[in-house]
Formats: sequence, structure tokens, C-alpha cells
Amino acid sequence: MNDKAFTFQTLHPDTIVDALFDQGIRVDSGLTPLNSYENRVWQFQDEDRRRFVVKFYRPQRWSAEQILEEHQFALELLSDDVPVAAPIAFDGKTLLNQQGFSFAVFPSVGGRQFEPDNLDQIEWVGRYLGRLHQTGRKKTFSHRPAIGVKEYLQEPRQVFETTLLIPSSLKADFLAAADKLIDAVMQQWHSRSAMLRLHGDCHAGNILWRDGPLFVDLDDSRSGPAVQDLWMLLHGDNAERRMQLDIVLEAYEEFSTFDTAELALIEPLRAMRMVYYLAWIIRRWEDPAFPVNFPWLTGEDNWRRQTAMFLEQVRVLQEPPLQLTPMY
Repeated sequence: MNDKAFTFQTLHPDTIVDALFDQGIRVDSGLTPLNSYENRVWQFQDEDRRRFVVKFYRPQRWSAEQILEEHQFALELLSDDVPVAAPIAFDGKTLLNQQGFSFAVFPSVGGRQFEPDNLDQIEWVGRYLGRLHQTGRKKTFSHRPAIGVKEYLQEPRQVFETTLLIPSSLKADFLAAADKLIDAVMQQWHSRSAMLRLHGDCHAGNILWRDGPLFVDLDDSRSGPAVQDLWMLLHGDNAERRMQLDIVLEAYEEFSTFDTAELALIEPLRAMRMVYYLAWIIRRWEDPAFPVNFPWLTGEDNWRRQTAMFLEQVRVLQEPPLQLTPMY
């Protein structure tokens, strides 16, 4: 796919309203943009005061087959009573098209933000992630990718090499730090863990709370080890993270078994996310939304900080991995 392909400039409000009208939905409230950089997402009410969210997918990021696998997974989860935001079907179709844009419509699900410091909420999330993975193991993705070093390390390294956004005076040091981090991850990364269908981006911002957790935004859903959906819930010092991990896994294992060998993948996965995320911003720089929302990217202080963060993560990777609290 061409990461530089960008045609959202031609996505006008009239196009969105017409697309919804063609599906029998009359927008009555105006369109309220929601926080999304990768796609374009709006909330609205129809004439019956029902609330919806419409999501227009970034052109050329996912194929139609890949988006439909995301939709099917969400609908499977909903059928298994896992609380997720799943797309609405129109005449049996969840993936729609308007003037070359792929889009989907979702019910607008209210809720407050998940509280990652609330241990009761963490327990609930662990339980429902166990159920989510129980569904995820029933079949495999045919079109969506798996987490791996090519997409998360090797391709971003090429982006770093060729971009003009890194100040020339700092580029050599940054690339050297990136190479050390990539080498450190490669020494620890393995694909022996069972791969299953995941949420893929299960951080606190993608969990709402409505008398329990509600998972939103399966846009990054892919195959990978179960721990990918767990490690982003952990924060704080080692003692705090170990306590959170104990709570999450005890609840998780009410529904799914967990291979504790995957705990050794937490810091490699964190490093892969750091590398991939930075390259993602660089790739999207031609999108006008990115310079506005990430103005710090081109500053020298940022690249010094990124270099230091990469080297610090190299150090972290040399430490023993996080473990469960021993039971006596």
C-alpha cells in the first residue's frame, strides 16, 4: 500500500451526508468530528434522535477484505456477548462506498473513560479480554496481518533512513539508537507463541465504561500473541505493574488460558510499538492533520528525546521480564 496516498481533502460534509442519506439515514444534528487521525470519524443524530458514528476509512490503508474481517470479528464478539462497538449492516452489508470512499456506520455508544488506576475496572477488563480472546481463537484471519518484525521494525527503519524530517545533525545518532533497539528486540522476539485474533490496540483510550467495559476501535485488529492486548493496561513502577498483572490474569483465566512465557514479550512489544508509532507519524506527514496535531515532530529536542528513549528501552530489554507475584 502507498502510505503517501491521501485524498481526504476531497471528503466534504455533503459527501458524508449524501452517503448516509443513501442508506436511509437523514442527518439532523450536524456532524461532530471525533478524535481520529488515521481515519475520519463523525458523530451525529438522525431525525429520530438516534445517535450514530460514521467512519470513513483512510484510502489504501486496508483492503476491502481486511476491513470486512475486522467487521466480522466485531460481529462475532457481539454475538458472544463481548461488549464491542460493531458496525451496522445495510441490506446485509457493513462496508459501504461513496464516491470511492469506504465507510461504515456504528451505533454511538456512550460511556465514560476507563480508569486504568481503578483495580476493580482492571479486573473487569481482564475478564472481558479473556472472553474476547476466547472468540478470537475460534478461527484465524485470512487477510489481516500478524504482528511481526517486518511491519513493526524493518519497514519503520527504512522510513527513518529516508525521511527529511529528522534534523541532519541528529540523524546519525538517532539511527544508531534505532539500530541498537531493533537488534535488542530481534534477540528476544519469537513467534512461537500461539497467534490469535486480537483487538490489537487495547489501550485505555479504546475502552469505555458503561456498567462494565466496552471495547471500541478494532481498526488495528490483527493476529498476535495474547499478551499484546494485555500489556498496555499496565503502568507505574514494577510493583504496581506486577499487582495489575496479577489482577488482570486471574480474571482473564476465568475464560482463557494464558501462556506465562508470553510475559517475556512485553518489553519487545513495547519497543516495537515505539518504533512503529514514530514511523507512522512520519508516513502521515502529508496529511494536513498531522503537522497540526504533532508540531513537536521536527524539533531538535524531540529527536534528542526519541534517541534517549530508544536507548533507555534497550536498557530495559536487558532486565529480567515482568513476572507474576510468586504464590506461597
